[in-house]
Parts: sequence; C-alpha cells; structure tokens
Amino acid sequence: MAELLKGKEAAAAMNEETAAHITVLKEKGINPCLAILRVGERPDDISYENGAVKRCESLGASVKKVILPSDTDTETFYRTLDGLNQDPAVHGILMFRPLPRELDNERARNAILPEKDIDGCSDGSLAGVFTGNGKGFAPCTAEAAVAILDHYGIELTGKRAVVLGRSLVVGRPLAMLLMSRNATVTICHTRTKDIPSIAREADIIFTCMGQPEKLDASYVREGQTVVDISICWNDKKGKLCGDCAFEEVEPIVEKITPVPGGVGAVTTAVLMRHLAEAAERAFIKE
Repeated sequence: MAELLKGKEAAAAMNEETAAHITVLKEKGINPCLAILRVGERPDDISYENGAVKRCESLGASVKKVILPSDTDTETFYRTLDGLNQDPAVHGILMFRPLPRELDNERARNAILPEKDIDGCSDGSLAGVFTGNGKGFAPCTAEAAVAILDHYGIELTGKRAVVLGRSLVVGRPLAMLLMSRNATVTICHTRTKDIPSIAREADIIFTCMGQPEKLDASYVREGQTVVDISICWNDKKGKLCGDCAFEEVEPIVEKITPVPGGVGAVTTAVLMRHLAEAAERAFIKE
C-alpha cells in the first residue's frame, strides 16, 4: 500500500508559515491585500472566491472584492483592472477566468502587472519562471505540486521526473520549477510515443493530462512517487478523480497524491504565500 501524500497537511503547514509572515508584515505597517476581480456570477468562481476570502481572513490578510456584471464593456473592464494595478494598497490580483468572450482572455491576463499577478497567469510571470530571474510568481498549481513534495521531505535533486502534459498553466512551468530544483525532466505530450515506457523510467511522475484515469498500471513500477495534479469528473463512476486509475496504481507505487485531497488542497495556500511575498516585495521596492 502506497503512502498517501495528503494536501491538507501540507496546506496547513504552509498556512501557518504564511500567517506568521503576515503578522511580521503587519508589525511593519504592511497590510497584505488581495483584490478579487470577478465578471459575472459563475457558481465555480463564487465558490473559489468564498474559499479565498475565508483563507485571507483566517491568515490576517484583507480582501477587496470587485464584482462586474457579465455584460461589462471592454473600456470599463480595463479601467477597473488598471485601477487595481495602480492601487498601492493592493498587493495581489486574482482575476477569475474564463472571462466573457468579448473581453479577450489573452489580453486580460497579460494586463495584470507581474508583481501583482500572484496566480501566475500572465506572460510576464511565466517569463520569470522560465528565466529564473525571481520576478513574478509561478502558477499556483504548478508550485503546489512541488510544495507537497517539500512537505513530505521528498528530494528532487538528481531525481528523474516525468511530466505528463505541456500546458502553460501547469506542465511547462512545472518542468522549469523542477529543473530549478536540479531534477532531470522529461515532458510527455499527445505526440509522444510510448508514454508508459517513459513514465516507468521516472523516479517521480507528475501527471496533468486532464484525462480521467488514463494513467493505469502500465505507466508505473515499484518505488515511484506519483503526483496527480488533474481534477476530472468520471461520468461512468459519477465522482471526481484524477489522471490516475487509483485502484490500479496505488498498490504498485511507493507514494501517491489522492484526488481529491492532494495537490488541489495546496493551491490556495500557495496563493496566500504569494500574496505575503508580493506585499513584502512592494514594501522593499518603496
């Protein structure tokens, strides 16, 4: 039976550190503030928003919610976003996507200043991840996948890591984060031949394919760690799952993250850590 790498424990430890960081910042007169920009009333956005607000309150950060109607025109939207960019009291911006089609999602994500893009969605933030220049922030989910290993003391230096998926949201920035930690990384994608044999060579498999239970027993061997980043809905079973066929994979490997309850549980904790770091950077910059 594999050891379960549970996100709740990793998130709790990270939140404790962030709360202490925010306390120190407040003693210096810095009040970390998260601005939430939501357009429309999508239930999934509202649910995530409520969770982020509660987390801010529990850690001592403040929140500024900016809610716009779904039919907001382009001029109003960008005037609002620019106001948040220019507001010195706002240290991080969380913008829910996808936006209504009329607002151009690509333009919108790149309109957020990298220093306030704590969700790591802009090209400016990604450039910082790829160059390792320390500017901007990594996408939260990619960083959460690494953070959960850190919590459980799983070393990355010298390890062979295989990343299944090459999206700019997770796969590619995750590969950069792993290389910065001295792992040897292989990225697999839809055109890669014989992915199972490549995956079996890895010490650690990170899967972010978004394909329910695609990763079965043929992808793994004994002694491996599997980090399942995807959250999918299995229509046949009527439940949430990841890329892993958990019942097949778990008895074989040494360590594995569950879905739900794994990487996803750490993502908001990473967002809050980024907020505290952004507030401190802004203070130093002044």
